[in-house]
Amino acid sequence: MRQLAAAAVTGLLIAGPGWAECPPAPDHADALTGLIERVQAAPDERSARIISNEMWELWADAPDQRAQELLDEGMSRREAYDFKGAVVAFDALVEYCPDYAEGYNQRAFVNFIRQDYDGALPDLERALALSPRHIAAMTGQALTLAALDRKAEAALVLREALEMNPWLGERALLSVLEAEEEEL
Repeated sequence: MRQLAAAAVTGLLIAGPGWAECPPAPDHADALTGLIERVQAAPDERSARIISNEMWELWADAPDQRAQELLDEGMSRREAYDFKGAVVAFDALVEYCPDYAEGYNQRAFVNFIRQDYDGALPDLERALALSPRHIAAMTGQALTLAALDRKAEAALVLREALEMNPWLGERALLSVLEAEEEEL
């Protein structure tokens, strides 16, 4: 049944009628700069979480309606633990919008959940090449590198993310990574 659903999703998402080329992703650079400044000055974790949610709204703002539908479909399937269907949707999104960072970031997240760290890493690298201040992708890259036992690289990426958002939930991981670095 799931295979049938995934096949239906693939047909609907990839072969949508009358779709043109994906337009450029919305330019939220100035808004993101403002949010990074706000989160750095946040007085507490609760305030920082609200600002981080605003960042997510920017990253999840797809280039057009079709891209938004693909992103939303993939995220819905991931939340329903339909990882295969989520990957199908994110594959279609990446194929349609190869310059939209969030397609890669979300596909990497699904692969991370599935413990396919080698599959997640190239997507995170591509997401960060497209959106170098994507703090969530940086955090995902740090977690993926740590899972691949590349602790020094993970610590470096996490430090960079924490410079932009010192309130990241993963901030405690840095001390663990640094302790392991010292043992090496």
